[in-house]
Amino acid sequence: MTIAKEHQSVAELPLDQILAGDCIEVMNGLPENSVDLIFADPPYNLQLKGDLHRPDNSRVDAVDDAWDQFASFAAYDKFTRDWLKAARRVLKPDGAIWVIGSYHNIFRVGAAIQDTGFWILNDVIWRKSNPMPNFRGKRLTNAHETMIWAGKSDASKYTFNYAALKELNDGVQMRSDWLFPICSGSERLKDEHGEKAHPTQKPEALLHRLLIGSSNPGDVILDPFFGSGTTGAVAKRLGRHFIGIEREEAYRKVAAKRIGNERVLDKDCLKVTQSKRSEPRIPFGQLLERGLLRPGEVLHSLNGRHTAKVRADGTLITGDAKGSIHQVGATLEGAPSCNGWTYWSFKRDGVLAPIDVLRQQVRAEMQ
Repeated sequence: MTIAKEHQSVAELPLDQILAGDCIEVMNGLPENSVDLIFADPPYNLQLKGDLHRPDNSRVDAVDDAWDQFASFAAYDKFTRDWLKAARRVLKPDGAIWVIGSYHNIFRVGAAIQDTGFWILNDVIWRKSNPMPNFRGKRLTNAHETMIWAGKSDASKYTFNYAALKELNDGVQMRSDWLFPICSGSERLKDEHGEKAHPTQKPEALLHRLLIGSSNPGDVILDPFFGSGTTGAVAKRLGRHFIGIEREEAYRKVAAKRIGNERVLDKDCLKVTQSKRSEPRIPFGQLLERGLLRPGEVLHSLNGRHTAKVRADGTLITGDAKGSIHQVGATLEGAPSCNGWTYWSFKRDGVLAPIDVLRQQVRAEMQ
């Protein structure tokens, strides 16, 4: 784990490092079109006025640090446009960005994202299962934050591991509202005085889902507001590279120690479920070329009512019907279409098995 004390323009990416300095200056010194994904947790510009106290008169540890304070909305908007421009420059053409914020800033940030040329893909609600109560009782309890996910442009072929997120969600399509608790207990990092090491530390669960869904092992993840290093810790664990940018020395030290204690998962554990559309296309005829099926072999329909013989060119013939595995299946069932891979089975040692088993065998050998 390396902390770069001073950042200079680099010919190669400073992978798995925390770079010290202003995020705009540092990003402008990185190579153009060089990172796969950006996660940004910028200052929220909370505009707090005075101290906030609980009913027992104890003071709430709110975010009142200098880095979250701006002279005006105009100053915040300029800062937002400048860092987004620098971020878009370093992002690969097929890269994407996630930006998180609250009602204080996310609408201004969203407009700047579009104005900068990004293409918004989704907004995701992080619903907090344990939000801080509204102590004054003058507003609704603020129980969520918003994340904007955007591609570099409308032509970007961004990474989206749909099937992996579906498996992560117990086989149900992942929605755009995510329920996670805020950091507490052992996950909440503390400084040498036992105080919060960072006031807005994000839960690792949030970054885990985000990185699983929109990046792949080996990708480079940039976090321009690195803070206590949640992005770096989760990225390292999941076999991704990270580049962190953080101007506060105290946060850099906390993040470096945290990431240094992190271990990378085994390669086999880093693989995720892929969408069927992303799998290589295997022609049925290739099963014959590989000797997995033979010309003249009889295939059996899923419902057991039909059989067909395999011809040398990979087509099937039965009675008056001939054609591909899909065409013959559709003809026999009187249907407009048919998935021949699941409709037809072959017999080995008296046991029927879908021909799709053979297709998956070929795919496995190609990896």
